This record gives sequence, structure tokens and C-alpha cells, in this order.
Amino acid sequence: MKRHLTTIAGGLLGIFLTVALLKSGASVIQGQQSAATPEFTLETPELSDVPDLGGVETGTAETDIGEAVPIDPAENGTVDPVSTPVRDIAPEQFGLPEEVTAKPLERIEARQSLSDPVAKPEPIPSVLRHPVALSAGLIQFDGDRLLQLDGLVSQTADRTCDANGKSWPCGLVARTAFRNFLRARALLCNVPKNGWQGTLTTTCTVNSIDPAVWLAENGWAEASAGSPLETRVEAAKQSRLGIFGDDPRAVGAAQAPLDEATTPEEPPIDTDMLQPDL
Repeated sequence: MKRHLTTIAGGLLGIFLTVALLKSGASVIQGQQSAATPEFTLETPELSDVPDLGGVETGTAETDIGEAVPIDPAENGTVDPVSTPVRDIAPEQFGLPEEVTAKPLERIEARQSLSDPVAKPEPIPSVLRHPVALSAGLIQFDGDRLLQLDGLVSQTADRTCDANGKSWPCGLVARTAFRNFLRARALLCNVPKNGWQGTLTTTCTVNSIDPAVWLAENGWAEASAGSPLETRVEAAKQSRLGIFGDDPRAVGAAQAPLDEATTPEEPPIDTDMLQPDL
């Protein structure tokens, strides 16, 4: 019995010693950590110690001997928002120097061209043969060369007009009237010396008659803005001539076919001192 008590007492003593050793080791470790990392205390400054960043601090300050002195903003570290310019940080201006963005823009004259401008050739009177009227005022020569009579608005042959509540093909009738006027005669026109491509706007005559004036006076065309033919077109409107009146096909007067024009023999033209046919 005595032997069993001794064994139990020895076991309890071993447990007690183990617990004591663990506690002492934990205390040593905590002491070392406290010595390596001192306790950090967060201090909150008073409002009187913070400078006013929104403006310039003014007033006076008291020295160690009790003397009041004015506060200098430069020495105090504050910024004057009035005297300090604000820098624009827009992407298109941020990369420019401040002296550029701070100054107003100045308009300067454009520099002169480094090369001499190409002079346009002076138009010369030339005889143009075999005209084909595509519409009232638009003439075709030899393929793709087109000539628009100056002072008239470009029209199309598919234009329609209304008169007395009825619609009639005034563009087609105007083209037929113009073809009957030309009768495939040669035109004397002011064109570039070396010819042209595409559409050329210029003046012409047919047997000393200006075809643009003839179209305007008979109401088969409209004048462009600022054209000297405006008064002639206005007179044709007042008289209800051409496209400004009734369908001429409705009257009993003789009329030419809509798509074909008569082509009598062309009268001779004095071509002295003129550019040959282009």
C-alpha cells in the first residue's frame, strides 16, 4: 500500500514540475518580445498645431520672451491660393510649359507657300462640234466631255412639273426644245487650251446667240443664285413660259418629237483665229 502511494505522489510531482517549467518559459518569451518591439502609442495632435492649408495663416505669434511678432506665410509653410497659379491638367495641355498655357492664344498669319501656285490656263474661244443636249443647259461632246452653260441651274431630263392639277414631263420637253434650238450646230465656247475632262461650266454662242439667254427667256431653265439671267427667268415666270406654264403638248400647235431633233445642214462658221475642234 505504501509503495502505491509513493508511486502516485511521484507522478503528481512530475506533473507539477512540468507545468511550472512551461509557465516560466512562456514568461521569458513574452519578456523578449516586449523588449524587441516597444509599445506604440498613437498620439492625436491638437488642432492648434495643424496649419491652415485652405488659406494663408495671418496674425502674430508670441516669442519665448513674450514679444509678439507677425507670422510670415512663407516661413510658416502655408500656400497663398490667390498668388499661386492653378495648372491645367487636361491631357491636351498638361504636356505644355506653364508659360504657354497661362498666356492667351495669339492668332498669327499663315506662312507663305513654299512653292509657286499653279496658274490656271486662260480659257480661249474654241469651236465644239457635234453637240448632244442631255438636258436644258447640259451638253455632251465626244464621249464623256460635258459642258454646263454658265448662269443656269443644272437640270435633268426626267423632271416633272405641275400645271392645273396635272403633272407633265417638263424636263423632257425642255430638252427637246433645246435640241431643236441647237440643231446639231457647232458651238463657240470658252474652254481651256488643252481641253478638259468631266463637266466644264462656261459660256457659249450659237450663230452669235447665247444659248443660256435663249433658255432663260423662253422659260426652259432656272437661273443660279446671283446670275445675270435671274431677271430674264423671272420675266418668263410672269409670262408662264416653258416649264413655268402649261404643258405645251396639250395645245394644237405643231410640236417636235420628244426624243429626236431635226438636224439641217450646219451653216459655215468663221474659224479664223479660233482654236480647232478639241
